Amino acid sequence: MMIKCGRSLLVLAASMMLFHTTARSQTKVKAAARQVIAINNDWQFKKDANRRDAALADLKWKNINIPHTWNDKDIQSGNGFYAGDATYRKELQVDTNWKGKRVFIRFEGVGSESRLYVNERFIGEHKGSYSAFAFDISYALKYGQKNKIEVRVNNQEREDIIPINNRLFPIYGGIYRPVSLIVTNKVNIAVTDFASPGIYISQKNISAKSADIQLKVKMENKSEKAAALSLSAKIYDAAGKLVKEENSPVNVSTQGEQIFTQNLNLTNPHLWNGIKDPYLYKLVARVLDGNQVLDEVSQPLGLRKFEMKPGKGFFLNDEPYRLLGVCRHQDKQDEGNALSNEQHVADLKDIREMGATSIRFAHYQQSEYLYSKCDSMGFVIWAEIPFVNAVSGKEAANAQHQLRELIRQNYNHPSIYVWGLHNEVYGKTPDDYTAVLTRDLDDIAKTEDPDRYTVSVSGYGEMDRPTNLNADIQGMNRYYGWYEGHIGDLEQWVSGLEKKYPDNRLVLSEYGVEANIDQQEELSRDTGNPSGQFWPEAYQQKFHEIQWGIIEKHPYIAASYVWNMFDFAVPPANGGGVPARNMKGLITYDRKVKKDAFYWYKANWNPEPMVYIAGRRNNKRVNALTTVTVYSNTGTPELMVNGKKVTGVKKGTTAAHYVFEKVKLKKGKNSIEAMAGKKEIMDRVEWNLK
Repeated sequence: MMIKCGRSLLVLAASMMLFHTTARSQTKVKAAARQVIAINNDWQFKKDANRRDAALADLKWKNINIPHTWNDKDIQSGNGFYAGDATYRKELQVDTNWKGKRVFIRFEGVGSESRLYVNERFIGEHKGSYSAFAFDISYALKYGQKNKIEVRVNNQEREDIIPINNRLFPIYGGIYRPVSLIVTNKVNIAVTDFASPGIYISQKNISAKSADIQLKVKMENKSEKAAALSLSAKIYDAAGKLVKEENSPVNVSTQGEQIFTQNLNLTNPHLWNGIKDPYLYKLVARVLDGNQVLDEVSQPLGLRKFEMKPGKGFFLNDEPYRLLGVCRHQDKQDEGNALSNEQHVADLKDIREMGATSIRFAHYQQSEYLYSKCDSMGFVIWAEIPFVNAVSGKEAANAQHQLRELIRQNYNHPSIYVWGLHNEVYGKTPDDYTAVLTRDLDDIAKTEDPDRYTVSVSGYGEMDRPTNLNADIQGMNRYYGWYEGHIGDLEQWVSGLEKKYPDNRLVLSEYGVEANIDQQEELSRDTGNPSGQFWPEAYQQKFHEIQWGIIEKHPYIAASYVWNMFDFAVPPANGGGVPARNMKGLITYDRKVKKDAFYWYKANWNPEPMVYIAGRRNNKRVNALTTVTVYSNTGTPELMVNGKKVTGVKKGTTAAHYVFEKVKLKKGKNSIEAMAGKKEIMDRVEWNLK
């Protein structure tokens, strides 16, 4: 494909989360008296024998760096994967100067159950693969000496830890996100408050004229006496200029965790306005003893107002804002889920190129670095916990804990508009376990964060199911033309809900169909075969052409999310000629090929002028008369076949969709060219007719 001018990606702002360390090497970042030290290099790892997967165990120690997963290859093989025990260990030289301070260790993600030991001493455990956790290890360290850090990990399915199975996506094992030490004074902003930043920024009454901001700071004092100190809050604009400051005295007791609040107001603020203008301030909270800074935490501040109006769609800063969305799984071929920050950003660049404005990070908490990049790139995002697919009756406590982790750790990200409570977890009666737990989760979310929406998702099309309507927004996953019915049935479904439930907030949380780029056909089918071994790319193309054409005309669907942006692993899957793979992605699992459907959405969502001829991989033709589909967002394209102009173009399902029917091919090679925009933009493919 040839495009005259590619839209440059918005410059990515650096992450402003103080304790987010991005380097794999062991480095120090000083902020007043707080140090953040990445300890990602020079670990050792081995699998431990267990009865279930003894044949897959490897008892030899290996030198590795973090991020790491032991399932980077075996999950994708289709021959089973190792789910069981493993051990990570590291020698850590502890600075003598840290004695008398507080030392924490913080893990951003370990799959999925972990137990931490320091110098053979058990420190604590964490249950859940996708959220961060932190422990105070000050009392277990030997200062001025080498210390032994050991993490025992297990990724087997458990009924009391969500997700409770590997059916929809794999539970990868390993320390697959960065690890850091945080060193503070004995008076400090909380580190172990669900591994949150320890400060919470709320915003109200946001407009172009004014913004009310409340800062809540959680503090601890592990010294011998109460401390009379001062709390400073400073807001800096994107250029680094101080625009607001507030100082107040605080008396920090030696007993328990204490909360202090400050209120700030900005006049004529520069608003965060999504993809168009993702403007970020920075808020810095400091604890001071006179002029000495005892601790400091910095967080992004994007001032915005989100609102979802029933029947009218989503509004950003009181203006209509279409949420053009995709879902994203975090794993990649031959990498598993142990991705670098550069790989996370590469995924976001692909999503941005397509023109999406919103991302559903499904079905679990994803990288903190990824969320921070969404802040600076302007994506409006949906964050959720992995309460998905099935219920055991034993996961309630863990689901509630993981929701608190999700909210507290990501509270300050301006890009997040909704907290996801569950996906396709069903019940039979209004008092069913799932319905009750969902209501409990909704209450937790509202208590933790009353200013954001909540959402739960059903895989059925009815609004009045017992597990529905227990959150602010009802999400529905619909797969007409794949798991049921025909592609066009989506129209009848949404029209029916519009009439019957005009006052409900609805999002189409998933829609999509599988496509193997190595499988091609010229036929035009109306239904697919999800249990079969043939998933042609052309059917995915047709599916999205029809369904986006329907969605575009219905603002009642306040947000829609293509399932999925990238192909991903599914251990029990066995379809489309590839084992252990879900191929509903618009881009292949290795991120190397963008499918035709990707360019369909790019033509409709990204205003950058483009022309694209669909069916480029279907280059071995058997029919002399064929249909040529062209996507153009810069006017009606001109089609040339073997140097001759083709007439009789028809408009398709949207303004970017053009169809040329009964195009005649010759035997052998055929050159197909499409041009638009005074012929300055063009695309060319070559098809061979037998």
